[in-house]
Amino acid sequence: MNVDTTGVARSLPDGPDERNLVFLRSLAKRYPTMDAVVARIAHVRAVLTLPKGTIHVVSDVHGEHKKLKHIINNASGTLRPLVDEVFGEKLNDAERHELLEFIYYPREMAASLAPRLSDEATRRQYFRKTLRCQVDLIRALAWRYSLKDVERVFPPAFRGLFGELLFEAELERGESYVNALLDGFVSHRKDLELVRLASHAIRNLLIYELIVAGDLGDRGPRIDKVIDYIMRQPRVSITWGNHDVTWLGACLGSDVCMATVLRLSLRYQRIDQLEEGYGIPLAPIDKLAREAYGSDPAERFGARGVGNREPLHVARMQKAMAIIQFKLEGQAVERNPEYDMEHRTLLHRIDPNAGTVTIDGGTYPLLDTAFPTIDWSDPYVLSEGEEECLAVLRESFMASPILWQQMQYVAGHGSTYLERDNVLIFHGCVPVDEEGNFLEMKVGGESYKGKALFDALNRAVHRAVRTRAPRDLDLLWYLWTGPLSPLFGKDRMATFETYFVADKTTHKETKNPYFALIHTRAFCERVFEDFGVNRELGLIVNGHVPVKVEKGESPVKTEGAAVTIDGAFSEAYGDRGYTLVLKAGRIYLAQHSHFESVAAAISTGADIIPTIQEIRRYDKRRTVGDTERGLMLVQELAVLEQLVQAYTDNVIREQE
Repeated sequence: MNVDTTGVARSLPDGPDERNLVFLRSLAKRYPTMDAVVARIAHVRAVLTLPKGTIHVVSDVHGEHKKLKHIINNASGTLRPLVDEVFGEKLNDAERHELLEFIYYPREMAASLAPRLSDEATRRQYFRKTLRCQVDLIRALAWRYSLKDVERVFPPAFRGLFGELLFEAELERGESYVNALLDGFVSHRKDLELVRLASHAIRNLLIYELIVAGDLGDRGPRIDKVIDYIMRQPRVSITWGNHDVTWLGACLGSDVCMATVLRLSLRYQRIDQLEEGYGIPLAPIDKLAREAYGSDPAERFGARGVGNREPLHVARMQKAMAIIQFKLEGQAVERNPEYDMEHRTLLHRIDPNAGTVTIDGGTYPLLDTAFPTIDWSDPYVLSEGEEECLAVLRESFMASPILWQQMQYVAGHGSTYLERDNVLIFHGCVPVDEEGNFLEMKVGGESYKGKALFDALNRAVHRAVRTRAPRDLDLLWYLWTGPLSPLFGKDRMATFETYFVADKTTHKETKNPYFALIHTRAFCERVFEDFGVNRELGLIVNGHVPVKVEKGESPVKTEGAAVTIDGAFSEAYGDRGYTLVLKAGRIYLAQHSHFESVAAAISTGADIIPTIQEIRRYDKRRTVGDTERGLMLVQELAVLEQLVQAYTDNVIREQE
């Protein structure tokens, strides 16, 4: 991007028009004097010369909160080499291990060291050394940021203290001064709180922005804990995945989305995230399963993983929700003929007498023929028991304060795509035909394709949060499973077939041609052009489709213009995972392995040390001025220069 700011002032008009004047008067409340404006201009110009912030992009977390937390805490493996670089031979292996664990898990590490630090003198010495080491790391990272940005990583009450520590050598205060400053924290048992704050500061300086490229939950244990930890990070952006929009729809009162997330939670035995995390009791499904499926072997619905409930009953609960989901999907398709998904409504294609189902013109025997809640004269109508079950669940979903808070966050920090440093990030795909032509999809009665489709869907999702209009709620479900959904990218989701049909040819879900075409640079350049990304420097990044490393697949596509970062993060899907790291001098992919536990990390130093694959290296380190943020800052400079001129001409008066 390489932004030139030298001509900003010269390019301004002679004076502000009336509309600009209204805006400048509003801006003057923030910068009430000429000195305040000039100081801000100087600060912005200086920031444009700094190295761009390091961005970490992860995808398809799928509820694996412990692993995600560790990857954030160790900054995708970059903290350990920083400690080695800063301290070299100054610290031995055991000391470096303890320092790292204090930064990763300060509370847990403090508890494990409590017996060693029971004596106040020992505790004082340990605290002094640990905090000084942490300050050395902060100092090593601070050069990338303005002083204002460094100050922001500390709570206001501690900014002065950390300022003293950061400039200790330059101020030549002496060791006695610093020791006196720190010892008061020990005597009042606030020393470990200070270590915790320093740990947060180090991690927040290592990661300028965290981007989660979709699919926060399902499969793994706790979506609520994933979102909770993400919400604690200072700068987060999200590109929605199809799993995310179903949770959003469920929170907003969409029955079909609610049935989907409930079935998945039961399939993977992730009941705690509902009952403990969100306060949504599953008693209504318990009751329905006992009354309607009490003698059903439910052999096709065995849950994955381990849970606290009796496995057979969980299987019956899962089957109950699956049938409800299929019914509600049929209703959604009937309400929205423009979805062109009538061929995916299969309940009315079942012959209950023959025990078969017709799919795409072929007839197949059913593996399970027990459908006690289906009225074959109207297969998509809910039974009285199903209606009662859904009504109670709907109330619980919509009344959950934690679910609402978290879904507001996911919506507010989310979008269908992002651009960072000429990297185009989205979850799934750009829907195209075999020749790579963008496919049209109707949103709100209008047809869109390419970037325009992503923008239209972005507006529709945010509108759904505001208005909960039935049409927009149905669209959230379509984004979960629809063939033209950029968040899904397949011709079908063969859930019914997987449960009920033995013939595996019916289980096939054909991926959109996009996933083959991104191996060619010509196609990627077509996408770059449509989204306004630099054709030469651009890189497409998506998740959604796991990279099958064991079968020789590579996350980096053949001609190097696209990369897939779904590394099977979830333990249920491979237990690996990727972080794409966008640094000032290079872009690389960090492949993560299994994470054992916090206890293992503290006791044995167990860590995730990633395998690094470099994707891009730049001859010249990129600055803030080379980024989208830089462009916004240059636009800010232009407005600030107008305010300077308004003060100079006394069009707006300075406020003393």
